[in-house]
Amino acid sequence: MNDMESVKNQELLRVGIYLRLSDEDKIKLNKEDDSESIKNQRNLLLDEIAKHTNFILADEYCDEDLSGAGTHRPEFERLIRECELGKIDIVLCKSQSRFSRDMETIEKYLHNKFIEWNVRFISLSDNADTANEGNKKSRQINGLVNEWYLEDISNNIRSAFRSKMKQGEFISPFAPYGYEISKENNNKLVVDVIASVVVKEIYDLYLSGLGFVGISKHLNDKNIPSPSLYKFQKGIKLNIVSNRPREEIKWSKTAVKTILTNKVYLGHLIQGKRTTVSYKNHKIKLKDKEDWIKKENTHQAIINEEIFSKAQIAMKERRRPSKATGRVHNFSGKVFCLECDGCLRKRTSRTNEYVVCSSNDSGYRNCINKSCMRYDVLENLVLDAINKKISQFYDEEKLRNEKENRAISPFADKVNSLENQKQIIEKKLVKINSYLKNLYEDKIDGIITVEQFKDLMKNYSKNEDTYKKHIKQIDDDIGFYQMKEQANFNNKEIFKKYKTLNKLNRTIMDEFIDKIFVGSINKEKNEREIQIKWNFE
Repeated sequence: MNDMESVKNQELLRVGIYLRLSDEDKIKLNKEDDSESIKNQRNLLLDEIAKHTNFILADEYCDEDLSGAGTHRPEFERLIRECELGKIDIVLCKSQSRFSRDMETIEKYLHNKFIEWNVRFISLSDNADTANEGNKKSRQINGLVNEWYLEDISNNIRSAFRSKMKQGEFISPFAPYGYEISKENNNKLVVDVIASVVVKEIYDLYLSGLGFVGISKHLNDKNIPSPSLYKFQKGIKLNIVSNRPREEIKWSKTAVKTILTNKVYLGHLIQGKRTTVSYKNHKIKLKDKEDWIKKENTHQAIINEEIFSKAQIAMKERRRPSKATGRVHNFSGKVFCLECDGCLRKRTSRTNEYVVCSSNDSGYRNCINKSCMRYDVLENLVLDAINKKISQFYDEEKLRNEKENRAISPFADKVNSLENQKQIIEKKLVKINSYLKNLYEDKIDGIITVEQFKDLMKNYSKNEDTYKKHIKQIDDDIGFYQMKEQANFNNKEIFKKYKTLNKLNRTIMDEFIDKIFVGSINKEKNEREIQIKWNFE
């Protein structure tokens, strides 16, 4: 039999070559070209195929700029599918690590699925060959070494990022709306002049009484590009999952709320809010607030502290805006019943608008304050009261003296009470931790059974979660009252801005008034008591 007949009688084997660019050799000529590493791998593997007369190239599978951890690689997944369908006889790689650095993946395919599918795996630089039973252990050792390498790289990257965050460096590839990444320093935010104007307008609109939906509608009506569209127009490529074309993505209430609650606009960075489960599992999980990395005054602010605080307070106190106007009315969340402490709701008849005690309006309780009050009458009464306050306090010398000798904040008692509650709960948590430790020791010593241990652990863990949630709520409340305290101090300055007011609006209401209490009508005098709780008393 001559050589030509020998080649014809050989079984031809379909070879799929797998190429991957790893992080350590990203040396590209330019963004459009393949990397030198990919070219070298391809040439090496094609030369190997040429050495075997019965090897034929079936297809090439190339993942570039993708990690070797896990299997979330498009071309890798295509290769596996075609192996399973019987289209590939040999998988050829430069090294086992190019195929995968994940030990679980190596075991799954090289030592299980490929054997089941009758697929042979060969890598050249480390002599891995599944047709050779003798080097299985070396393949497994290589898999472990590669996985340890991945873990070390992941830990080093996390450590480097954490260090940068602690130093106040911005590490995200995309700047928040209103900012852009400095051309001189990739870890520095600078103000985007155009978008920052929109951010300021959003805060102004919200403090004027417009809600999230109303603001988003206002911006869309003005054809202001949404944050994602604006960045796209600037040439920034965002990975956004949407069923709509990017040009049709509009402003939403979520986008507006995000801007109104993000402290980045104060010039502060809060990073490290999220992390992945591990270097192998890229599922995102949220971190506890105490683990966030906060650094103040890292870049230029767009919004000042006073405006930001007022927006946060308004979000806590504000009721839903009107569907018709998108705005909250002037007294929303501000006016209450003097008799039962229930809130007064706005109602509209054919001719006028009214406020009425919700206890009667809902039918659940029977409040003696049954009569509604004309909305415009209440507005006039409050406007007169504010103007009287302005005339009494419009004395810069008096304001200065009050600032220097201001009394204890009206919110100090509430903050102290909350802090006392927090201390009590924290002591309970310490006791629970002690109980859990004792339970574990009792289980080890055989005093209680495993089943008893599990039941008791479940109960204590449930209480622990409840206490932790309570502490979180207390912390939020303390933060809210501290903002109110600062706003109370800042509100003294409002008298320098006004001399006489001719019309009431939501901004003025928020600046001057904390609450209004409306009493029931005194039938003998045909009048009702109105009490106003000012922000600065």
